[in-house]
Amino acid sequence: MKKLIFTLAILATIIMLPSCEKFLSVDPPYAQDAENFFQTPEDYERALVGAYDLLQSSFLTLWIGEIASDNAIAGGESVNDSKGLHDIDNMTHGGVNVELRNVLRWNYTGITRANYILEHKDNIDFPRKAHILAEAKFLRAYYYFELVKFFGDVPLIIDKRIGIEEARTIPRSPKAEVYAQIEADLIAAAAVLNPVAAQKGRATRGAAKALLGKVYLYQNKFTEAAAIFDEIIDSGQYSLYPDYSQLFSVAAENNPETIFDVEYTGAEGGSYGCLICLEGNAAVGFQGIRQYNGPVYGDGNSYNLPTPELYAAFSPIDPRRAATVLDIEAFIAAQPNPGQITYAIGAGGHTGYYNNKYIKKQGEIGLPDNDLTSPVNYRVLRYADVLLMAAEAHYQLGNPSRATALVNQIRQRAGIPGASVNNIEKVYNERRLELSGEGLRFFDLVRTGQAAQYIPGFVVGKHEVFPIPQVEIDLAGGNWSQNPGY
Repeated sequence: MKKLIFTLAILATIIMLPSCEKFLSVDPPYAQDAENFFQTPEDYERALVGAYDLLQSSFLTLWIGEIASDNAIAGGESVNDSKGLHDIDNMTHGGVNVELRNVLRWNYTGITRANYILEHKDNIDFPRKAHILAEAKFLRAYYYFELVKFFGDVPLIIDKRIGIEEARTIPRSPKAEVYAQIEADLIAAAAVLNPVAAQKGRATRGAAKALLGKVYLYQNKFTEAAAIFDEIIDSGQYSLYPDYSQLFSVAAENNPETIFDVEYTGAEGGSYGCLICLEGNAAVGFQGIRQYNGPVYGDGNSYNLPTPELYAAFSPIDPRRAATVLDIEAFIAAQPNPGQITYAIGAGGHTGYYNNKYIKKQGEIGLPDNDLTSPVNYRVLRYADVLLMAAEAHYQLGNPSRATALVNQIRQRAGIPGASVNNIEKVYNERRLELSGEGLRFFDLVRTGQAAQYIPGFVVGKHEVFPIPQVEIDLAGGNWSQNPGY
């Protein structure tokens, strides 16, 4: 199936609402509340789907990871259209930012749903329980990793739901402690998960190992990172998809380069009022060409527009340039009827370029409102990323020949000449060329200490993390401190 699509309304209700016992003298028949939900294997399966559902927030990681970097500008209809993204683009963001609050809320919702399963792990026994618990640990690790990347120290709560009492009593945990929990969850998950998922979109052993390697790399644990990446490479399970130009198409989804992705569907609509409620990938329509009328592409909202600097970073002979960045004027000029092709420019900024990896294309358009129902999956972890992370770890450990061999696998797939990796900047540059448009650039620049060099307005000691939303600090009764400089 294209996505883990189930009705979550009942599940959400029993998780969020307290028992009615103190309000009613008689329990209604067939009542099921949060405390007695886990009675059958099907209950665990339903709860697990609820935990997966928050992966839909991936569009925010994609947007912010590019817009906060030198890869893209916010774009959109105006500077007041998704103002939070424009503030991030300009490095003027503060504690009042809708997008950053959504990052915090949605990832903690995912953690709470995973914790809900693990809180009740001993209720009953059944054959698939260990696997369900492993998937829940993988998801909890994923959501906590997102939070650590964005905010640094965050409250660490495991194996129980998160409510107002926890927010007011549990302080922000040092990110080292959060990382330790993430590692423990991923190691435990990898020991149980299957190499191949029984259903597309589920966590696998390779996904847990790849995410664990990335977590190690973010902490500069190069020995551990190199070892786990080598395990993935030596397994022979994954390989590079031969045609980079089609790598991000619907037709190429779930190919051997995919280690973990967020599954989307174009068969179910939604609304702008609840982007987290969608079953389609919101990023694709939002990043489309505004009021476009022509071949190949569909119209969209002109968000997350690549910069001229990104386009110029590619060699003209590198096919990844066209696959990553759409030069709209060059594309129109190359068509047989350029005078009949039209598009509009949003007042939120225009560069002449669009994110060609995640953009609305004809033949990949879902149901109306098709801006919100794209079936294009978000590639969270792919084998090319693993090869480049392995190259980085090996170079840092003093093995440039191994790093060169790994990088040149990437370049060979692209059809460009190999290069000797005689400094770490070459690995960093190859990551930009290979992975631009995928939401990784800002976090790569921060973790490698390059952010101030490439991001205008970046303040060292401040912008490495984003501010804790002020409204969440207030709701926690001031129990959570703000990040420095905000």
